[in-house]
Amino acid sequence: MQYKFEQPLVGNIGNEHYRCTINWRNGTIVADEPEPAGGKDSGPDPHSLLLSSIVSCTLITLRMYIDRKGWKIDSISVKSNMFVETVNETLITTIDQDIDFGTSATQEQAKRLLEIAKHCPISKILENKIQPRLFIKHNEDAEKTITYSNNEISVLWKPEFCQHSTRCWKQLPEVFDYNKKKWINPEGAPSDKIIEQVNRCPSGALSWKTNVK
Repeated sequence: MQYKFEQPLVGNIGNEHYRCTINWRNGTIVADEPEPAGGKDSGPDPHSLLLSSIVSCTLITLRMYIDRKGWKIDSISVKSNMFVETVNETLITTIDQDIDFGTSATQEQAKRLLEIAKHCPISKILENKIQPRLFIKHNEDAEKTITYSNNEISVLWKPEFCQHSTRCWKQLPEVFDYNKKKWINPEGAPSDKIIEQVNRCPSGALSWKTNVK
């Protein structure tokens, strides 16, 4: 299992309705709800952010292809909206994108670019099966803690908090092997690699400490 980003995107919200800060690798995005929903409209709402993702991906995909072909198409515009309907008791979400090349694209170019737009990576993600997963971080003490140690650090495992995200054994299998009874081998990788992996645990089931010498 390899995540898309080296560092995860992090969102935070305080008491102000409903302003969120989304920290990504190079800055901060503000998200909010419109005033009729109780927010202050200080940033795009979640649905607008979703549409922004697919629109920007479509535009970038088209620009890459146009530049590679050396075509003289100076600007591209995309209008997007979405609607939800129930078809045969199944909830279907449709996202429309209206692409406009102005007068700078020929009919043949526009036809080809329409096919290229369908291969936008975000579009492909949305077309495939998506599996959202949620994990809750536990910071409290557990009734049971099992310790696995090497000469430098100890890895602490709290079984009752484990939510089986699979990150540990899929990303560092030389240390974490769920098929074994003693499933953590602290000698299997350098301590810094183990610490890095333990810090990715979303539930608080795994933690570490430096051994006192």
